[in-house]
Amino acid sequence: MRSERRRKRKARYERRIFALALLTGLPAVILALVLLWSGDFAARTQWTLTVLTVVVWLAFVGVVRERVVRPLQTISNMLAALREGDFSLRARGSDPDLGALEATALLRRVMEEIDVAVFAFDEARALRLVNRGGASLLGRPPEQLLGKDAAELGLAESLAGDAPRVIEVAFPGRPGGGRWELRRGTFRQGGLPHQLLVLADVSRALSEEERQAWQRLIRVLSHELNNSLAPIKSIAQSLADLVRREPPPADWREDLRKGLGVIGGRAESLSRLMAAYARLARLPRPSLEPVLVAEWVRRVAALETRRPVTVCPGPDVTIRADGGQLDQLLINLVRNAVDAALEGGGQVELGWAAHNGRLEVWVQDDGPGLADTVNLFVPFYTTKADGSGIGLALSRQIAEAHGGSLTLANRAHAKGCEARLSLPIAGPE
Repeated sequence: MRSERRRKRKARYERRIFALALLTGLPAVILALVLLWSGDFAARTQWTLTVLTVVVWLAFVGVVRERVVRPLQTISNMLAALREGDFSLRARGSDPDLGALEATALLRRVMEEIDVAVFAFDEARALRLVNRGGASLLGRPPEQLLGKDAAELGLAESLAGDAPRVIEVAFPGRPGGGRWELRRGTFRQGGLPHQLLVLADVSRALSEEERQAWQRLIRVLSHELNNSLAPIKSIAQSLADLVRREPPPADWREDLRKGLGVIGGRAESLSRLMAAYARLARLPRPSLEPVLVAEWVRRVAALETRRPVTVCPGPDVTIRADGGQLDQLLINLVRNAVDAALEGGGQVELGWAAHNGRLEVWVQDDGPGLADTVNLFVPFYTTKADGSGIGLALSRQIAEAHGGSLTLANRAHAKGCEARLSLPIAGPE
């Protein structure tokens, strides 16, 4: 019913345009015919000119109608399609400027809706275009960002180096940091070259893929370790049979003591390894409770007895988190920092701060620093002779389960490295 009424209104509108175009040329046509038929012309000439005048008049009316009605129809159809979310319509045969306007509107709509951050910089590295995702990432509205230099926005390093690549960095809108896939491209607008920068958050995708790989590896290791425990148990049984032999060998006590000691130590070591791997694969969901940050930090620092840990006081903050899991996380970080300090003869500092609704906990040491920062969070990778290689991987998993992040890097202006934990104060979403 509604479409029928719209069709009738459209027909009436087209008839009015046609009538107005006829009336526009009617006075001139009447004047020309009056002068023609009142003059001293041959009848054949009068009829020829009359027909020609009328044909030219009607052709002019048709052209005017086409020029007025068709663009309006195109705009009407485009607006209706945009209102219904259909972006497949094209303004065929319309003015080129209208097609450019349609393409620009579509591009802006797509940029606003995609879940990536998009930036465009001119030759002077001034920001000329940013979408909603980019503004959210930088923590400021677009009108405060346009015209700013890339260095001022913290994006100068993103415009240099290889692309595509994955970077790990924190932005004002994401102070907890994350891993981003960086892509760049070039285009021209208004005849001038521009550089396009696209940042896509791949933290969760990469973490999920890594976690699945880790779990597969854990299942394989569990199978292999269980296969090793079976013969160990068999040897233990054989030694037990040795004890029951009558008469026993002369050195049976010494053989029994050594054999059982070796088997018992190995079995205990394998059991600890299995428990650690299982803990990594089956980390339970955090059980949220109020955690006093100052009490938590000082308690963990006091557990380290090999070297004093200096606690730098921070604000009185209470967060919602799993206290047991956070203890395990921070104990791992402090233990690693003390290990590095003992190796390099340095000190260990532990502190915290709060801003923008997030808690930042940092652990610094004056040790020799990190030689390999790529494989730090890869399970089973370790540079320690007695390390299991799951401490940092488990710590990052705990941080991400709380909606936070964990980074470890060499200090920029001092010797040693810094571990930084970022957590939402209100708890994970």
